[in-house]
Amino acid sequence: MVTNNRYNFILPLNGWRGLRIISKRLLLILPVAVVVGLFVAFFLWLLDWASQTRWQHLSIIFFLPFAGIFIGCLYKLAGKEADRGNNLILEEIHVPTNGIPARMTPLILISTIITHLFGGSAGREGTAVQMGGSIAAQFGKWFYLNTEDKRIFLLAGMSAGFGAVFGTPVAGAIWALEVLSIGKIRYTALLPCLFAGIVADITCASCGIHHTHYTISLITNKLVHFGFISFDLALSIKVVIASALFGMAAYLFARLTQLIKLKSKDLIKTTWLIPVIGALLVIGFSYVIGTFDYLGLGVTNPNIGGVSIVSAFSPGGATYFSWLIKLLLTAITLGMGFKGGEVTPLFFIGATLGNTLAFISHAPTDLFAGLGFIAVFAGATNTPIACTLMGVELFGGENILYYAIACFVAYYFSGHRGIYTSQKVTEFKY
Repeated sequence: MVTNNRYNFILPLNGWRGLRIISKRLLLILPVAVVVGLFVAFFLWLLDWASQTRWQHLSIIFFLPFAGIFIGCLYKLAGKEADRGNNLILEEIHVPTNGIPARMTPLILISTIITHLFGGSAGREGTAVQMGGSIAAQFGKWFYLNTEDKRIFLLAGMSAGFGAVFGTPVAGAIWALEVLSIGKIRYTALLPCLFAGIVADITCASCGIHHTHYTISLITNKLVHFGFISFDLALSIKVVIASALFGMAAYLFARLTQLIKLKSKDLIKTTWLIPVIGALLVIGFSYVIGTFDYLGLGVTNPNIGGVSIVSAFSPGGATYFSWLIKLLLTAITLGMGFKGGEVTPLFFIGATLGNTLAFISHAPTDLFAGLGFIAVFAGATNTPIACTLMGVELFGGENILYYAIACFVAYYFSGHRGIYTSQKVTEFKY
């Protein structure tokens, strides 16, 4: 060790070695992040095309059963282990085995677009993360990386996909590290993940992709001041109660999706019939409730008065049961063989549930919609820190105290299992 008495600073002799290792990793990750950003941009462009096409030609939803058969056949013929999706990536990071197949990227891209084109209720995060992990794994093979660097590459690929698809690179970096295990974060990959998320987001934005803008008003009335902290005490109590319900909604979604997946395989012995029956249930239920607002992503809605994530930020923008309808249709879609992410539906579930709770408790609608947006996601993926940061990136940092309360409380009320079955429980929540 070398001591500098003037500044009382201790400089480790291996500091330059560490700098070389980090610089090398960032240099190798740069092309990965760029490629992931390009793929995500292409995916989002296709997704927008699929959504617009479905709204313009609504009768296309009657082909959803055939789309389910096609997706099933596609994965049966070429998917193999790629069918395990994000869980495969998590397992490969925990215990490296056969690697992530390169075919995961085109398979999940094609199948997700088909799901959305024909009316399945699904998201986009799972697709972006799987593409990021698959692309990073392929680059890892080309670069002949060791086991630890392969892990870091996979984490960086996940961060790149997440950060680019939502325009939240900081949250994407922390999410990739936080989602691996409950109670543990791998700090060795912190800088590579942040770098990958930023580069991928910049690349995606450079392709002309624009993310949805959300606004939450600053809460300034009835503040109680404690030193540097100011908050609305009555509102904070309402947030705590609502956040517990957000956590329970996350638990319900995760359990119901897994239950439908297991029971459909047990009860329906003919494999290709599973997505067909799932599609018929989605279409039939949409006709029963008299609206198709809950198909596809649900971020926006071209129909005046239609329910969407954006509409949930305004009073009257959702019904009492909008969150439950979306939860049910997404659980059926993903549990019975269709592909796509879970996160955007979780945003929808949380935002519409927040809208309802705001009306019942006479709380600010935009705030509660935003809190539900991030808190249900936090509970379902067990990533409260990342989701708090996502709130700052999406809505601004003025109400960060409420974001933290919502995400942390929802985390505790969502149980020890989330939407990813390969997520390890390193430490129990309580």
